[in-house]
Order: sequence, then structure tokens, then C-alpha cells
Amino acid sequence: MRSEGETMHVLVVDDEPSIRRLIEKELGGPRRRITAVGSAKEAQQIFSQETFDLVLLDMRLPDGNGLELLAQFQDLAPEVQVIILTGYGEVENAVQAMKLGAYDYIGKPYALERIDMVMEKAFQRTCLQRENRMLRHARSAQVSPRLVGQSSLLENIRFLIRKVAPAQVPVLITGESGTGKNVVARQIHELSDRRDQPLITKNCGTFQKDLLRSELFGYRKGAFTGAHESYEGLLSIAHRGTMFLDEIGELSVEVQSALLRVLENKTFRRLGEKEEKRLDVRFICATNRNLQAEVEAGRFSEAMYHRLNVFNISMPPLRNRKDDIPALIEHFLGRLRPGERLARITDRALQCLMAYDWPGNIRELQNVLERGLILAEEDLITTRSLPQELTGQAVVETTVDRPFLPLKAVERQHILAVLQYVDGSRTRAAEILGIGRKTLYRKLQ
Repeated sequence: MRSEGETMHVLVVDDEPSIRRLIEKELGGPRRRITAVGSAKEAQQIFSQETFDLVLLDMRLPDGNGLELLAQFQDLAPEVQVIILTGYGEVENAVQAMKLGAYDYIGKPYALERIDMVMEKAFQRTCLQRENRMLRHARSAQVSPRLVGQSSLLENIRFLIRKVAPAQVPVLITGESGTGKNVVARQIHELSDRRDQPLITKNCGTFQKDLLRSELFGYRKGAFTGAHESYEGLLSIAHRGTMFLDEIGELSVEVQSALLRVLENKTFRRLGEKEEKRLDVRFICATNRNLQAEVEAGRFSEAMYHRLNVFNISMPPLRNRKDDIPALIEHFLGRLRPGERLARITDRALQCLMAYDWPGNIRELQNVLERGLILAEEDLITTRSLPQELTGQAVVETTVDRPFLPLKAVERQHILAVLQYVDGSRTRAAEILGIGRKTLYRKLQ
């Protein structure tokens, strides 16, 4: 379906100047950008450089055949719909063109109303095919777009997202694995002017090194051994939208150099082609590496680093925002068993989760809760449902042999858990416990 306000970019290929002027004047407008050329050579050159939605193609050109040009357009951009313009006695060729994949044909004398109607229908098909392609490529990026929690650190992240989303600058999201960098990237896209266009996500660590450039930039049929058909490439698919490259630090220096040219020139070239093609893509990148250290070690391009690091968002680890753990638990318990009765977690199990340092961050918390749901009894997650590395840091669940702990032991374990939670700050621990610092010092002794 055509989005409200979306511009249709049309290429008109006809050797008669009067027809080109007529179509430009009568069918152009704020939502229709028309580019008109008079030869096959001009059409080939501009089609390889710019992105079009439709083509109005005359079958007879002074330097080429319409059927041959149709095949070239389909090779370069299979989703672009081609409407054939025919003269007297050319209906047979027009029918042949439709068998080869043309959308429709219009015979002379041209009725502008019919051209207008066919263009709109053809554009709807272009948009539908692109939408289907976006959905296929975006499946891997279907994650929760919500940042869960109300800590001051998370509120600052939300502030940065709101500020940078409308801008067109590249964004570099840094932080440990599992901190939610992909969720931030999706929120930036959804709050930007490109929200109705594709968000293409690719984890650079999953690239096959020998196929890396071809997957990003695409290739033309016959460009290398095994290229039996043309492939657009992820950059072409992301045109007018957002490209999210996760784990950007995994890219080779060679590919970094090629991407740097894309960022600086806003053009790219598919393998096997000579012409550069214009590209309108907003880049968001993420990494769990220290890219500054990678630059100093010679593993990451300094120019690439400065080009990407225009606006940096640093994601805090979960151990620094433990106030958000209860909200995250509630979120995941609802998400992991949608439509079912919400599971509960005991206070002692919660204490274990609050005391743990979470080296795997939010992703590890989700995995622990998923395991806990499997081992839960009557929808209740207890310490017995948690991994041993967590339960060793907090109060141990009661046993049959010893149903209760002495009060002093409970107090001691609680104080130690609070101290661990506040990273050893005795002043803050005393505030949480509701006692004076001197009282806390005495109890610790």
C-alpha cells in the first residue's frame, strides 16, 4: 500500500521531446518526481545511479530496443514496475514485453487519464513487493521495542533517543553484550522520519568473510563464480530507511574502507557493475568492543570510527541499574508466557536476582527467568528454580531438615546482600536498612 505522503519516482524513456514534456507537466507534482530521458544510453546510466519506483518505456529508441532495456531494468531492480509505451503496429511487441514481466502497456495516442491510473496501480504493486521484502529481511530484528525500567540511567538513554531520532546523523551504540543495543536502534528508527521505511538489521559477526561485500553491496549476475542471478544487497534494500549494523567491530578493515566511502559519498556500487548508485540510508551501528582501543591496535579504521561516532549512546550494564530488575522480571514473565496466568517470584528468589552481578546483562536475566518458569511449581519461582551461581550469593531456600534460620543469620545475610547491591557503600546501605551508620558498623564488626 502507498504510504501517505510517499513520493513516487518515475523514469520516462521516450525519444519524443513533446511526449516527455507532456508527461512531466501534466503528471508530475509534489508526490510524483519525474525524470525524463530520450535514449537507451541515458536511461541505463541514470537507472544505475538512482532509485526509481516506475518506468514508462518507449519500445522504439534511437539507440536501443525496449525489450532489451526491460531485461536490464529487471536485472538491476526486480521490484520496479515497467509500463510500456507503444505506437501503431507495436502491440505484438508490447504483449511480448508483458510476458517478460512488464506491468502493462499503453498505446498511442496516449490518454493521460489512463497513464495516471496505470501508474498509481503499478506503484501500489511496487510498494507491496517492497513491503513483503522488508518483512522477510526484518524478521531477525523483531525484538521488543521497549526499554523497561525507570532508573535515572535509563531515563537518560530515553532522552538521547528522543533527541537523535529526528536527525540524519549516524549513531554509534556501545555497551556490553545483552544490554539492549538492538532495542535502542529500533526505537531510534521508529521515532525518526524513516519509520515507514525499512529497518534492515545485520549482525556483522555472522557474515561469511568471503561473501561479506556481496551480501552488503549486492552483485550482478555473472559477477563471480556462483552468481547465477543478480542480488540487490542489504544496502539497496535499506534505501530510504535505516541500516543497523550490529557488532560493527567485527568487520574487516577492507569492508570498513568500502563502508566509509558509502558514508562519505552516499553512493555504492554492486559487484560486477561500473556505475555508482545513489543511496539514502541512515546508519546505526553497535558494538561491545572498545573501538578507540581497536583503532589504537590497528584493527579498526580511525576515519571510520570518527565517521560513525558522531552521536554516541553508551548502554549501562545491568549491574549499574539494578533498580530496574523488578520491572524487567515482570516484563519477561509476561512476555515468556503470553496469555497465561502471570507467574510469581518469592522474595528470597528476588533477593538472589538483585544480589547477582549479571555479566550477561538483560539477556542473561531473560534466560534465567525462562529456566525458572520451567522449574517453577504452581507458577511460583523459588530459589530452587534458579541456577546455583545465583543462589550462592543470597539467602538459601529453607530445607526439610532445617525449616528456619536463626534471626542473626537472616540479618547477617540480608546486610551482606544489601552491601553487595550498593557496591560496598556503607552510607547507602544504612539508608536502605533504615539504621544509622554507627549501628551498621557495629553489626558488621
